[in-house]
Amino acid sequence: MKNWTILMWVYLLFAIAGIIVPWYYNLQFMLYGDETFSIGRYLADGMATPLSASITTDFFIGTTPVLIWMMVEGSRQKMKHLWFYFIFTFLIAFAFTCPLFLFMRERKRVLGL
Repeated sequence: MKNWTILMWVYLLFAIAGIIVPWYYNLQFMLYGDETFSIGRYLADGMATPLSASITTDFFIGTTPVLIWMMVEGSRQKMKHLWFYFIFTFLIAFAFTCPLFLFMRERKRVLGL
């Protein structure tokens, strides 16, 4: 950690926030929603109103090219475990995996790890 750059710390801070904040709201939805939680309901609620549909489609349209870039860039940089970022984008949050990828990329660039 001694040789970490400010940029690495910023990316890591956003990755931590990206796991905590979305999952706070996901847990609120799962625990206190009007109906029993299901993936189908979760996805349907993402399209329930024009605002939620805007956010949902923005996520899928914006996330797709970034995931492609992460796979291509990760391969170029010879980063390991690229599947992690793809799978955990949908299991945890894009707000977590994108800054985590940027952190790991910067870490490899700076420290050669």
